[in-house]
Amino acid sequence: MHRHAFGIHRRELLQVGYSGLVGLGLSQFLSAAETAKPKKRKSVIVVFLTGAASHIDTFDPKPEAPVEIRGEFNPISTKVPGIQFSEHLPLLAARADKLAIVRSLAHRDDNHLGASHHAITGAKQPNGRFDKPLSRDDFPCYAGGVSYLNPPTAGIPSGVSLPTFLQEGPLVWPGQHGGFLGPKFDPWQINQDPNGAKFRVDNAQLMPGLDVDQFKDRLELLASVNRQQSFLAESLEARKMSDQQKKAAELLLNGAVAKAFDLNAETPADRDRYGRHMFGQSLLLARRLVQAGVPMVQANMGRVQNWDSHGNNFNRLKKDLLPPLDKGVSALLDDLGTMGLLDDVMVVVMGEFGRTPKVNKDQGGRDHWARCFSAAFAGGGVRGGQVIGKSDKTASDPTTTPFALDDVGATIYQQLGVDPTSEVKDRTGRPVQLNRGTAMKALFGGG
Repeated sequence: MHRHAFGIHRRELLQVGYSGLVGLGLSQFLSAAETAKPKKRKSVIVVFLTGAASHIDTFDPKPEAPVEIRGEFNPISTKVPGIQFSEHLPLLAARADKLAIVRSLAHRDDNHLGASHHAITGAKQPNGRFDKPLSRDDFPCYAGGVSYLNPPTAGIPSGVSLPTFLQEGPLVWPGQHGGFLGPKFDPWQINQDPNGAKFRVDNAQLMPGLDVDQFKDRLELLASVNRQQSFLAESLEARKMSDQQKKAAELLLNGAVAKAFDLNAETPADRDRYGRHMFGQSLLLARRLVQAGVPMVQANMGRVQNWDSHGNNFNRLKKDLLPPLDKGVSALLDDLGTMGLLDDVMVVVMGEFGRTPKVNKDQGGRDHWARCFSAAFAGGGVRGGQVIGKSDKTASDPTTTPFALDDVGATIYQQLGVDPTSEVKDRTGRPVQLNRGTAMKALFGGG
């Protein structure tokens, strides 16, 4: 920062008030900033298996089916008699008493974009658009919904998505932001690998040489300039910038969430328990965020379509995907239990659909299959040690009443203290029901 005869340049103010804030990282000012204690509230961590994992090769093995159905993996017994998982999920099998496995999820959309929107918003994508997948006409993600209807205290973001934004070239997966509620209700997006040696979130820390009092002064000056430049308020992007400035300032002056990004505060042994890889460290960061009071965290386990195993399914699962997932989620459940947080934090492990029961002969993979798939739930009052719903002998279709992704959404919103039937307004001011599902009572021991 250099000074001019008339004070600070507006461009420099924006660098302090926006670029230096809307990123994420933190450490130097924490000792000076007061850390407010957030009130205890319910949270959700969605462990999203982007691209869709095979239900047969994870939580719904079919050992009696023909080899072209059952695949290469063997089932193993879990801690709960009568429940079996894939042999490549031994740690989760040992914690099956904490898990409720739903084996009867179903919908009709085999397209990644529409199905992903459905999974991470709890609602079907309006008009099923695939040519323009990222739209402000989309439904809000869960973080957007809770931000609008049940926001946390100042200084706590309603939601954080990490460690990747789901995008393939110019194609962006829908449902990742506040949708028709507007950019004010977007979650914080982290686009860094928490396992990286240089991981930091730059807009969660003050710029070098700037203390808290100086920061407050500059925020006041920035607000004054923004008021004088009233024409900026007419621009949507300007409003978004102002909202982000405010949220980032609240976070910086609070410090509780910013501190969560300092993974070096964890012992090396604790970091090792999660696994020194993107999966594990993302889940460790998710745990630290809900500890700090963030209600909604979406942890994308892999980059776009990482689990989309049309070919080489079994090698990819057993070598690259299932072991880190198994280790990371197991450590997460252990810590939430030890810290007394498991009753307040619901963990949901799911993809947007399942994979075909029959293995491709030419590629050794499984294709898209939305007619039947599985998800795992734990915490937040979920009664563990149970299987809910049943699939047929080939895991092709549910043989019990299926659950929809809308029902998963209603369950998540209920956990977040949001009435799923709440009426919100779309961009034209038209009233829209946030979710049309029914919370899954069976998860909690109900009928």
